[in-house]
Amino acid sequence: MSTLKQLSFARMYTLGQIKASPEASWDVQPEGFSNTIRWNIGHIYAVMESFISKAVPGYEIVHPEWLPLFVPGSSPAKWETEAPSNKELWDALKEQEQRVTSALEGKLNDALPEPVQIRDHKMETVDALVQFTVWHEGVHAGVISGLNRVVAK
Repeated sequence: MSTLKQLSFARMYTLGQIKASPEASWDVQPEGFSNTIRWNIGHIYAVMESFISKAVPGYEIVHPEWLPLFVPGSSPAKWETEAPSNKELWDALKEQEQRVTSALEGKLNDALPEPVQIRDHKMETVDALVQFTVWHEGVHAGVISGLNRVVAK
């Protein structure tokens, strides 16, 4: 499966997990979880925007004002501004896939303007960074799935 098809598949799975999330529990943080459903949704969105902006020169991040809320290490307990609504996050995730896919077409084999390193994992091509982003989305979609099971009790 090509990288862009993987991206689409991951997003389909993520949207399914979100659809299964009772909207009233998006801000519940059960014991044992470091964040909420809302945070994980926003984090998926923000990380994709951030990484694609590193991969594609000239790519403009949509909703840059959301980044501080959802970067790694952030937490709803530390938010000083209003988080995006459920509808805003849902609409942004749905719209993002097509916009990102269009921005990436024909560029997967390109070298990154600057390599991206996360711990000892160095990514030097657009394809490698997008594959990492797809994996990252799957991890957080799994966390959303776990949160769904816990908050449903």
